[in-house]
Parts: sequence; structure tokens; C-alpha cells
Amino acid sequence: MITDAYHDEKEALFDPGASLGERGSICDTAIATFSHEILNAVLEKYPHEEIAGINSVNGYRPAYLLDVNSRRVIFYMSLIGSCPAGTHIIELQWQTGFKRLIMFGSAGALDSKAVKGKFVIPTHAYRDEGLSYHYAPPSDYLTIKNGGALADIFRELGLPYVCGRVWTTDGIYRETRTAVEKRRSEGCIAVEMELAGVQAVCDYHGIELYDFLVTGDVLDGEVYDYGELDAANHSVDKFSVALKLLEKLDGRA
Repeated sequence: MITDAYHDEKEALFDPGASLGERGSICDTAIATFSHEILNAVLEKYPHEEIAGINSVNGYRPAYLLDVNSRRVIFYMSLIGSCPAGTHIIELQWQTGFKRLIMFGSAGALDSKAVKGKFVIPTHAYRDEGLSYHYAPPSDYLTIKNGGALADIFRELGLPYVCGRVWTTDGIYRETRTAVEKRRSEGCIAVEMELAGVQAVCDYHGIELYDFLVTGDVLDGEVYDYGELDAANHSVDKFSVALKLLEKLDGRA
């Protein structure tokens, strides 16, 4: 069973160096988006250079080093889904050496009243995906370690937010009413596709993860509503929030 996948053997048959060569050390912090529109808007605004990339049969995904008000930060568009996003992190971290990752994306609302008009700061992720079981011992939920620290910063910045559990799933077309009600009964306020696997990978590789979400589609109504999904996916203000978070985190270092 997938819950038996984790074991303590650290050395795998191969690592990213097999195809990427020696480890790199370029920058300590990375910011990840899932939106091509946000990617393009940021690259138009800030000086940048391509410093790494992921190449596969699906094509090439570059990563950039931005100069943001004399602060250097890696910026890239993540692959979608727990396993692709987690593997993307591993391979980019190998090339660039980042130790801290700020990631933002969209989610579906499981408690629309709680999340309306607010950023979602996950505290735990339900592990309805496959990647996390290879990087962390089995459990229903994985703790999002920096959720509390992120909430403190959002409060300092005066940003509206709500903390709660989220549901990470690979099966977006199996988000049934029964499944939604089950997750809601356990305190999940949103559903997304990456966090459980991404957090497990970051924990395993010693990367500090700071993740926040904006809900777009609504799953707890009488009818499925995706009217706000485009805005949740592509609103550039999330990158501005990420920069404010970075400034606060640097100030606490």
C-alpha cells in the first residue's frame, strides 16, 4: 500500500546530479507561482536573468534570478500537481541552493463563508496524493510547519487571512459531495493539488516553506461555482504579498 512507501534508507539509486551535474549555490530564497500571467508580469517589471531550468520531454521550464529593490530572489513557474511541483523543487534546489521557498496559488473553497475575501494560510494538509508518503511517515494529515509564523506576518501587515486545514488531492474530478463533507467535518476549509507533497519534500530536504492560497472556485454550495477562479489564479497582487513576506522574513533573520 502507498502508506507503506516511507522508509529510513536515505541513499537513493540516483539523485538530480545524475542529469544536472554538481550542486549550485546561487541564492537563498525562491518564490514560486503557478500562473504564466503572473510570471510574465513579474519578468516585465523586474530586471532578471535565467539561472537554471528543468528540462523534460514536456519541454523546458526556466528559473530566473530577479533583482527586486537590490534584493536577489529566484522566481519560477511551478509545475501543477503534488508530484510535479515537489520534483520541480528538488531539481531547482539542487541547481540553485535555495533554503527558503515562498509559494502561492489558488484553491477551492470548502468553507466559503470562512475564506471569503481572505488569504488562506494552511496549517495542515490532508494527504490525498502519492508523493508525501515517500518523504514522510504515514499519517492522515501533514503539519504545515510555518503556518503560524506566516499568520503572524499577515497580521503585522494588516492582510485579511484565515488559518485552517486544506485537502491536497490528485483526483480533481473525484471531488465528490461525500468527500467534500468528510474533509469539511475534519476542519478543511480549502482544497488544492500540491501542498502535502511539497511540504513533505521541503521537510526532507531542509527547505523552509511558506505557503498561502487564494480561493477561486466554490465547492460547498448547491452548485459548483468557478466564477472567481481566473482572478484567484492570475492576480499579480499575490507576488506583491510574497515580496512583503520576504522583507519581513529577512528582518527576522
